[in-house]
Amino acid sequence: MDIAFLPADQYMVINKTTLTELDRKNLVNLYEPIIGSLAVSLYLTLWRDLDRFHFVSMEYTHHHLMTILKTNLEDIKKARIALEAAGLIRTYLEQSEPNHYVYELYSPLNAKEFFSNPIFSVVLYNNIGSYEYDLLKKEYQTIKFDLKNFTEITSSFDQVYTSSSNYLFEALGRTTKPIELQEWVDFDMLLSSLPKGIINERALNKKVKELINQLAFIYKMDTLQMVEILRMTLNEKGFIDKDNLRIQTRKYYQYHHQGKLPTLIYRTQPAYLKNPEGDMSKKGKIIEVFENTSPYDFLASKYKGASPTNRDVKLLENLIIDVGLEPAVVNVLIDYVLKKNNNKLNTAFIETIAGQWKRLNIKTAKEAMEVAEKEHKKYTKKYEKENAKTPLKVPVWFNEKITKEKMTQEEEEELKNILEKYQK
Repeated sequence: MDIAFLPADQYMVINKTTLTELDRKNLVNLYEPIIGSLAVSLYLTLWRDLDRFHFVSMEYTHHHLMTILKTNLEDIKKARIALEAAGLIRTYLEQSEPNHYVYELYSPLNAKEFFSNPIFSVVLYNNIGSYEYDLLKKEYQTIKFDLKNFTEITSSFDQVYTSSSNYLFEALGRTTKPIELQEWVDFDMLLSSLPKGIINERALNKKVKELINQLAFIYKMDTLQMVEILRMTLNEKGFIDKDNLRIQTRKYYQYHHQGKLPTLIYRTQPAYLKNPEGDMSKKGKIIEVFENTSPYDFLASKYKGASPTNRDVKLLENLIIDVGLEPAVVNVLIDYVLKKNNNKLNTAFIETIAGQWKRLNIKTAKEAMEVAEKEHKKYTKKYEKENAKTPLKVPVWFNEKITKEKMTQEEEEELKNILEKYQK
């Protein structure tokens, strides 16, 4: 497309991958001889624009790129096209005054993929010659070790951690290798223990089996206990209602454990994601409550002594297990939505915010509070024009002045009571 490209045109960067230092090395060693140094510098600059925001950058003008790269806009355009051709970025345009661009960032191929690619390998060979090419290949060669006389004894996840282990959650937050569980459920026994014709042969697909196995691990259930629970969750067509399966497993566990729930779901913020100690301001005390109360107990405190409904518990499970939010972040989200939505937990509204916070990689209470305040300010301007006489209800921590403000004795007592009653 022949479109005028101006310094005032704005752009955002969206991260579509996980970038590592090895990617940086591969860019310089493998891609630079093909796409040129300016294209690599442009990629690294777009990558740097993401550093503070992880998934989506703030908006910049292309004058920003001209200043950083010390070159003209036409050369930047050529460098961008080179990145597009190499599969490192995808470009989207919204024509307006000024134009808005979105650059999606993709990771470079790893060495094995690169040298196996007939186009990249041949172009690289032609550009650097046989001597440099052979040296480069040797640099990326891996030493193969013959393991045929060895037996793997690597421990699986559930051999090391139990579902009540507090350290488990820090490991979950930092692991990069996919978590592997042993088969906690004997599915042959499970099928033979159910009456014939009660379950559809297609009901136990891979995802359902994984869920059953995960629930068995979380709640420490054996195969026959899971059979008993499955009987209650099969619908009239013989399929398993996954939502009901979660609920019935939780109820079964609670019935046999005096109403208690496993800490794998109802946990507090991991220590390495907590605010540094010593902040005695009102906001600091509120953060302490968010961090030291489990989401279940925090929500229970809003029920004035009653237990949260099954629907609300399911919502918490979804935020913690499926979306993957940290406990303190869930507490901030619950507090924010209850104050803003007249004490109602609107599922669609919560899931929209939860998805945004996950994409922004929000992991701490402080980060969640800051992004909630920022989003609220955008909404408030529009709301106040339409509803001048009805002020919006917001959490007390929205007030920036409380950062240095001490708590009143009454407020301190309220937060202390929550911590004493629900901290585990």
